[in-house]
Formats: sequence, structure tokens, C-alpha cells
Amino acid sequence: METLSSLICAENLTKTFGWQRALREVTFTVGRGACLALLGANGSGKTTLMRILAGLSRPTSGKATVGGWAIPQEAAHVRPNIGFIGHQTLLYDDLTALENLLFYATLYGVPRSDAERRAADLLGRVGLGRRATDRAGTFSRGMGQRLALARALMHDPAVLLFDEPYTGLDPSGAAFLDTLIAEWRGAGKTILLTLHDLTRAAALCEGALILKSGRLVAEVAAGGMMTLPARFAEVTG
Repeated sequence: METLSSLICAENLTKTFGWQRALREVTFTVGRGACLALLGANGSGKTTLMRILAGLSRPTSGKATVGGWAIPQEAAHVRPNIGFIGHQTLLYDDLTALENLLFYATLYGVPRSDAERRAADLLGRVGLGRRATDRAGTFSRGMGQRLALARALMHDPAVLLFDEPYTGLDPSGAAFLDTLIAEWRGAGKTILLTLHDLTRAAALCEGALILKSGRLVAEVAAGGMMTLPARFAEVTG
């Protein structure tokens, strides 16, 4: 049940693909300003759930709200408040790094003067300031992921939905993202991210949701994050 303090609310979310049930009556809430890890083995339903919350996929049954807006019925109102990173970077290879960010700024209605300043700042923050005029198609997987992070933040969203954001990042890039997530938490962003690294999840997040075969099988509160690896093995083994 959604409350004034919850920003994301899922109630009995179910998603089927033919005979396969990817999600089975998943119910949870994420409080404003919370940072939660979404955990589970490959095929547990994490990506399906994230795509539904981002308004990119429709649930078969159940409902979800983000900031009080219903998904998918009011997805047009939700998307401007969400920064989403999925398995695809959603970048245009023929555009430069800067052009990619300015294009997405236009889609989200960011004024041109603000967009140029914000794009330059974000490119510097993600370590791509010197590659601003290089085409995205020339970037490595890790550099593309850094640019995708900047893309997701161009409109200063309140909610960050990150599906395996560490994919393709080298150790320095991963450490840099750790720092950014800590900063975003401090700025009051609401963050839900999927991870396979339980140690990193325990260090970055204040709680966790654990999926198994499409079901939410455990919720780990802040006090239980230090025992997360053992808890994860217990409920998924």
C-alpha cells in the first residue's frame, strides 16, 4: 500500500510471456530517498520488474505507481521523473557524446541553455569531458556505460532505476560509480538498482529485495545488510 513516504509502490505485479511467468504477484514499496538493491539469479525477473517500473513494459496484472502516477496508464508523467539504465545504453552511435546528451535533454524539455551547461558538467563528472566531440560509436563498452549514466541524469530525475549499471566498467569506473551513487543518496535521490555483487550491495544500499523465480522471497532491512551474502544464499539456494 502506497504511503506519503513511499515513492515507488508495486502491488501484486505479475508478468507472463506465453506460458512463462516472469513475475508472480510481487508487492513492495520503496521510500523516498531510499537506496535499495534488487537481487536475484539470472532469470529471476529483475529486468522485467525494472522495465515495468520504468514504463517500458506492461504488467499482465497488478499495479505499480511511481510518485503517485500509475504505471503504465500514466507513464508519460512518470518518465520525466525517472533516470533509467538498462542492458542497452540507448545511445546513438553516429552522434557525439555531447550531441547524445543534448538530444535527450530536448526529449525531456530541458531548456537549451541549461542543457549545454548540464551536459558539459555531466561529461566531466563521468570522465568523458575530453571525449565530448567524439562519436559514441567509437567508445568502448565501459565508456558507453559512463555516457549512459550521464544520459540518465540529464533531466535531474528524482528516481534512478539502474539495471546492472556496473556492466562493462573497469575497476576504476566501478569505484567512480560507487562514489556517484553515494552522492546521489546524499542528494535525496530514490535509487533501485540490480546487482550481482553482494558485497557492493551491502556497502552501497540500505536494504535489498530478493527475487527468485519471479517471486519476492525476502526483504532485507538496513540492519541486515551486513549479513546479506548469507541471507541471499539462504533464500535462493
